[in-house]
Amino acid sequence: MNYKKILPVLTVIVALSCKKDKQEDFYVPEDPATFAEIGAIDIGNEGAAEISAYDPKTGHLFVVYNAEDNNGVFLNRIDVIDLKDPAKPVKLTEIAVTSHGGYVNSLSVNNGLLAAAIESSVKQDPGKVVIFKTSDNSLVKSVTVGALPDMLTFSPDGRYILSANEGEPNAAYTNDPVGSISIIDVQNNFEVKTIDFSGFESQKAALMQQGLRVFGPNATLAQDIEPEYITISDDSKTAWVTLQENNAIATVDIATKTIKAIKPLGFKDYNVDANAVDVSDKDNVIDFKKWNVKSMYQPDGIAVMHKNGVPYLFTANEGDVREYAAFAEAKRVSALKLDPVAFPDAAKLQGQTLLGRLNVTTTLGDTDLDGDYDQLYSFGARSFSVWDGNSGTLVFDSKNELEVRAKAASLYDDARSDDKGVEPEGLVLGEVGRKKLLFVGMERADAVAIYDVTNPVSPAFLQLLKTGDAPEGVLFIKAADSPVKQSLLIVSSEGDGVVKIYKPNKL
Repeated sequence: MNYKKILPVLTVIVALSCKKDKQEDFYVPEDPATFAEIGAIDIGNEGAAEISAYDPKTGHLFVVYNAEDNNGVFLNRIDVIDLKDPAKPVKLTEIAVTSHGGYVNSLSVNNGLLAAAIESSVKQDPGKVVIFKTSDNSLVKSVTVGALPDMLTFSPDGRYILSANEGEPNAAYTNDPVGSISIIDVQNNFEVKTIDFSGFESQKAALMQQGLRVFGPNATLAQDIEPEYITISDDSKTAWVTLQENNAIATVDIATKTIKAIKPLGFKDYNVDANAVDVSDKDNVIDFKKWNVKSMYQPDGIAVMHKNGVPYLFTANEGDVREYAAFAEAKRVSALKLDPVAFPDAAKLQGQTLLGRLNVTTTLGDTDLDGDYDQLYSFGARSFSVWDGNSGTLVFDSKNELEVRAKAASLYDDARSDDKGVEPEGLVLGEVGRKKLLFVGMERADAVAIYDVTNPVSPAFLQLLKTGDAPEGVLFIKAADSPVKQSLLIVSSEGDGVVKIYKPNKL
């Protein structure tokens, strides 16, 4: 045996093992309830700063920019921010994407690669995922995916990029592409496999009976499904995809590139004290009450946390409404004919300071098909939820706590009471000290709520942070990857184009 040849190999293996262990054991004693703003950068007008992604190799933050400049010219690009000093972020340069299509909808970074989801200039046409090097922003590859890639993410092992392709119809509802999921094999020259939901057509009736919404004019199930957001298991084998308008979550087997299941999420009951909501923007008061109304969860953001062999799925239940020239599903309760048995006091309830202003869907509620509404269904659950990723069972819902906390902090916008309240949209999980934390962005409260989710079935509120206008992207940078070797929270707000950076205190 030639020990001289083997020894260097063993040395490399041991060094790599030690490096991995060092990364995994990196620990900074921090107080998870003390996040405070330390820096900010304004990158543009409304529509800018929607989503951010961070590269620990370069210390660069990549930020989506889709906005008009001061001369009214629309610009689509990716801004590159130097985050080496997070208290003083500095814009370095821009990555042009005009040649690749229209809006940049999502970014993700892994191992020196930046992936961008870019929709076609005609939304219903296939979009692209474009990959750049983070070291010099040079183009690596551009691949074609499904229509309207709305969100993408690398798998934890870096092997795959998954894109949720929403497939929205045109305004006339004459062109409704299928919603799809693209699986891109990074190691195989970025080979793409795009899968859709046509295989579930035979299960359509049964799934709708369970609560799946399929309601677009003349749409097949595959056309009606609109994938929104993706999270991937720690072992990079399974993905869960929110189907926001359809009020469901899909499960994907990444290795076989197949959609394994669709899980309808059911409805939340607002006629329960803990779920009390304000339903009017004309009552001049923020008053949370019980109402004979149910609501669809309709999650946007989703993240997974594994504990004791169970994948727990955290969802931000924003809600969404289909509003097109040829089809608009929402109406105010005041415009509906209510069933006199279900709503004996309908005339009073439909007043502007009671239920009259609340927007509900017209696609559900006429249970006996007699032309009046026996039940009312509003949009979004105004909460975050935790689901068992194996069974699909709801194990926790924050009920009305996000809105109660926002009101207490004078951040609740009563003008949104008739719609979807605080609109929880983006969320992310992170570890601070030895605690697992959840960060939930609320688009209409301009705030992020922080929860200790070390016990995922019993989240505990820690803190509420004021953000920029309409926070969209919520990004956590763990201490080991941080330029200051402390945890960082990055919040990107599309309403004012501002990116804010937060850091907790050391213990």
